[in-house]
Amino acid sequence: MPESRENLRCTISGSLWKNILKETERTGESISHLVERALANELDIAHHSLFQVSTSRALVEGVFGGCLTVQDIKQHGDFGLGTYEQLDGEMIMLEGRCFQIIQEGKAIEVPDAARVPFATITRFTSDFHSSIQPIDSFQQLEESLNQLRPSGNLFVGFKIWGHFNHLSMRAACKAKHGENLVSAVEHQSVFQGTNCSGTLVGFWSPPYSAAISVPGYHFHFLDDDRQFGGHVFDLNADQLSVEMHLESDIHVALPETEEFLRADLVKDGSKSLRTAENGETTKN
Repeated sequence: MPESRENLRCTISGSLWKNILKETERTGESISHLVERALANELDIAHHSLFQVSTSRALVEGVFGGCLTVQDIKQHGDFGLGTYEQLDGEMIMLEGRCFQIIQEGKAIEVPDAARVPFATITRFTSDFHSSIQPIDSFQQLEESLNQLRPSGNLFVGFKIWGHFNHLSMRAACKAKHGENLVSAVEHQSVFQGTNCSGTLVGFWSPPYSAAISVPGYHFHFLDDDRQFGGHVFDLNADQLSVEMHLESDIHVALPETEEFLRADLVKDGSKSLRTAENGETTKN
């Protein structure tokens, strides 16, 4: 189910209330969003901030060595996705818990010491909630979400919950030494899920971010029992509940490993990234 939200009831001065109303009129945001943002700033909590480990271009070139631990990335958020050292499975973080998806979609909660070469993390709070129906394909999901996004220039986190009639998924298998991303996904685990209730954790990234992130939509699935999931490249559902979180602050932690420092990141890896993300080279 979507993460619960708490109600806050308090008494404030009339002048403060007038300023809150004035600010919401100026920005167009809801009172709840404004108050949550102000409290997060006062409490020094990173809010509407995206934290990324390494870059998508480095991942394409096979920079798979872990540079941060799960404990490290938990300091920057409670929601996100990525992979593990040497591309060993799919990573999904939901409600502060971090899971590894391995062959055939088996989900395992990982220890804080597990190492991560690439991840995108945020502290998820819902800026907008809606429902969409029916969804017959990943392309139709993209089209529906395009209607909800307020801009093509902001990063957006999506938490999507529902019952899925069908899911086509994959889990990366541990890469061999010297493999790049496209070569590594040739021996990934490809599998299906049917009649699954669970959550899609994902992000939409603008086209201009291609050098550092995965442009477009990128989703991982985790079922309600936290036992099954994967990287999603097709799906079917009658109705889905969508929560959207806008990202206005981006932080990228570049690895200081020898592997990263020596990698050739000059050439355009966009085509290779699309091939790997869309499952175009997958084998059963």
